[in-house]
Amino acid sequence: MSAEKTVFMSIGVDILYEGHVKIIQKAASLGKLTVGVLTDSAMAGYKRSPLLSYEKRRAVAEAIKGVDRVVAQESVSGREYLLKEKPDYLVHGDEWRKGPQSAVREECIRALESYGGKLVEFPYTEDDEYTAIEQYARGQLSIPDMRRGRLRKLLETKNLITAIEAHSGLSGLIAEKTVVYQNGHGNQFDAMWVSSLCDSTLRGKPDMELVDMTSRMRTIDEIMDVTTKPIIFDGDTGGLTEHFVYTVRTLERMGVSMIIIEDKTGLKKNSLFGTEVEQSQDTIEQFCHKIQAGKQAQKTREFMIVARIESLILEKGEEDALNRAAAYVKAGADGIMIHSRKTDPEEIFSFVEKFRERDKETILVVVPSSYHSVTEQEFMERGVNIVIYANQLTRSMFPAMKTVAETILTYHRAEEAEKYCMSLKEIINLIPEDI
Repeated sequence: MSAEKTVFMSIGVDILYEGHVKIIQKAASLGKLTVGVLTDSAMAGYKRSPLLSYEKRRAVAEAIKGVDRVVAQESVSGREYLLKEKPDYLVHGDEWRKGPQSAVREECIRALESYGGKLVEFPYTEDDEYTAIEQYARGQLSIPDMRRGRLRKLLETKNLITAIEAHSGLSGLIAEKTVVYQNGHGNQFDAMWVSSLCDSTLRGKPDMELVDMTSRMRTIDEIMDVTTKPIIFDGDTGGLTEHFVYTVRTLERMGVSMIIIEDKTGLKKNSLFGTEVEQSQDTIEQFCHKIQAGKQAQKTREFMIVARIESLILEKGEEDALNRAAAYVKAGADGIMIHSRKTDPEEIFSFVEKFRERDKETILVVVPSSYHSVTEQEFMERGVNIVIYANQLTRSMFPAMKTVAETILTYHRAEEAEKYCMSLKEIINLIPEDI
């Protein structure tokens, strides 16, 4: 094989074992080998967050015999590199012929065909030791200290973080394992949101802080038992400042990454009711005191407290919201969540634009439950850092369960309801055996 031929292959290098080295050697035998090392962001969208930073993983790849050059790979497929550099060969294991990655394979084949490149696949070898190491790595990601700090790391490496609500171990597994491959990228949720509304709804109770904190901590425990992704906790008003201090310490110790508290007082009512029900907003001074107390109580840098501003909900205007945001940041809040119940996103866009003119750094969070037509790209372009899909999994349960119940009652058997149900085999495969 001519040494003038060029070869490309992708690798994560978070865990390197004999099978990886062998396929690299085979690739190098075909010509001059360039290895694309997945960036931290690409790794997080592909399988899981890496244990090692991109810089460390790149150094490992550069040290492997046979590797001529290493490049940063921003997507799972490396399609951008193929189209730009046009290597003669793309090397990959044949395990991606089936499953979700088959879509990535097809994208790479189309890219190769566009200029006459060739895909070379080598048999993927199962390795019990590698599987054990991978399970160990996932176990490490679930350790409280590792989990807690990962949200900050993701915020440093990704332009936008997405979170979806989880209300149980099973919904947590859906949030953890759902991946969609598009345009060479693996898309999955970065974090999970534990919602007060969903915790209450699933217990058949109103969203008015009726579910006690002990019960809500149990929900977190159930989710953490079977998942590894960071958790953002809906802290409602935070309660009394004296109580909030203990909540912060407990959540931090459990491995939660962030708590979001809203600047309302008294008997809490869901924000989507707006001014239709009586709701009172806390004073700036008192809410700043609560933030300061929470920040003083935490033991680690990784834990974050975000202030949720209700000024737009309560129709107090944008200037009030901006003044509160500045005060809350000065008091120590790591981020600001701006909330709106309007279907038109313009007041959110306006607040974000004006806030970013004054503050380029503070984390900005949005929850597009009502203005749900806005894309993540539109949020990112305006300077939003975190998008939370706060209740969609819970809300989607009810139509399905109601339809199944009505179908069984209508036909007096379960056959017609099967088309609305996930198979038991799929559910069993979703649940890990190594809990």
